[in-house]
Amino acid sequence: MIKLTPNLNPKGWDEMFSKEGVREPYRQVLQTLESLNLEKLTQKQRQASEIFMNQGITFTVYSDNEEGIERIFPFDIIPRIITKRDWLEVESGIAQRLKALNLFLEDIYNQQLIIKDGILPASLIASCPHYIPEVQGIKLPHDIHVHIAGIDLIRGAEGEFYVLEDNLRCPSGVSYMLENREITKRVFPEMFKSNNVSMVVNYPMIFHNILVSLSPRAISNPNVVLLTPGIYNSAYYEHTFLARQMGIPLVEGRDLVVNNNKVYMKTTSGLHQVDVIYRRLDDEYLDPLVFKPDSTLGIPGLISAYKAGNVALVNAVGNGVADDKAVYAYVPQMIKYYLNEEPILKNVPTYQMENKEEREHVFANMESMVIKETNQSGGYGMIMGNKATQEELDKAKVAIIDNPRNFIAQPIIQLSTVPCFIDGELKLRHVDLRPYALCGPKGVEIVPGGLTRVALTEGSLVVNSSQGGGSKDTWIMK
Repeated sequence: MIKLTPNLNPKGWDEMFSKEGVREPYRQVLQTLESLNLEKLTQKQRQASEIFMNQGITFTVYSDNEEGIERIFPFDIIPRIITKRDWLEVESGIAQRLKALNLFLEDIYNQQLIIKDGILPASLIASCPHYIPEVQGIKLPHDIHVHIAGIDLIRGAEGEFYVLEDNLRCPSGVSYMLENREITKRVFPEMFKSNNVSMVVNYPMIFHNILVSLSPRAISNPNVVLLTPGIYNSAYYEHTFLARQMGIPLVEGRDLVVNNNKVYMKTTSGLHQVDVIYRRLDDEYLDPLVFKPDSTLGIPGLISAYKAGNVALVNAVGNGVADDKAVYAYVPQMIKYYLNEEPILKNVPTYQMENKEEREHVFANMESMVIKETNQSGGYGMIMGNKATQEELDKAKVAIIDNPRNFIAQPIIQLSTVPCFIDGELKLRHVDLRPYALCGPKGVEIVPGGLTRVALTEGSLVVNSSQGGGSKDTWIMK
């Protein structure tokens, strides 16, 4: 038996350890880990990595010269545990948030009452690069714009949950949530069986049922496809995985054609009409007749078919206006405006750089701020004030003054930590959580789990895989 915890000293909220010792949900897990010798634990970590390698569970990181480097997604064998009580707060908070965001998107692409009533400034929407006027007034099935959302959560110093950002366009990572669970069951079968963990395996079935329910044609077996940009996309592994899990064709733009405002898939037996497209392609590449004329990834005429109501797109076109980081600051007001409720989950305090007083406050406290570009993702376009050089901070100030709409600032929050098995011992690393919420005609459904992303570099708060992060299996206790 080995003792894994002699040098651990959490400075903030740690999910396994409190000041009194090991938290109750983790007791059995820690006992199992410490009942093994170091060689067996190392062997299990190696086994997990080999499974990822053999199954091709990868992602792609793009370098400055735009060349892609394919990498195995780093996986830590120690699960992250969330109690049923905490999960109920997360679940209800995300469901509330998604309802409000769907109402906002329906409103902003139709009557725009939230602007007329002075809740949100018109200039904020007009200046958003992901607001798509070409889809103004389109009638969507069941008025749903966000069918799948990846809502990023963090825990602060007291263990409270905050929403870090909303991912409402093409949220990725759900395949890693599902694969992490399968690998944990193979590496620690007895430990998994002896804990009362909620299932995530039914996610593909739930999502497929929602996709089918969106068909414009009232037929028993509508044609649903997954549209991918192709093998060079960073999330191509996930596209193939989900298509296989849901039993639907994986297609590229060249496999589809629009005729008489209807979308068809080319097959060996002729053209088959397509009813629902789960697209993993950004808005601007969908239709070269409407957006980028040089796009070879999309389908000419797709938006005309979409406007005519002959094909459903998941997620809807134009959702980026709602996950713009400057618009994010107004989500609490959206919840009050559309639902007449107080937000269950808090936003991270956010400073708008267009506001002179807020900008001056940020400039005076940049060492304790994280500066973010409003329309970047994947950890790009972000400056951690406590890690940046004076030169980097000065450059950030110039960029903000030049284009204040393009930036927000937030106080640096010390993300909660979870022990990871690194170099033969437990080490504390910061984590976030991305649960996946599905929205269909029957409402919001959230699989009890999510992707826990880990900042593997000591002291780092950046968990994105493109920035060197990894992941863990996430256990929601029944």
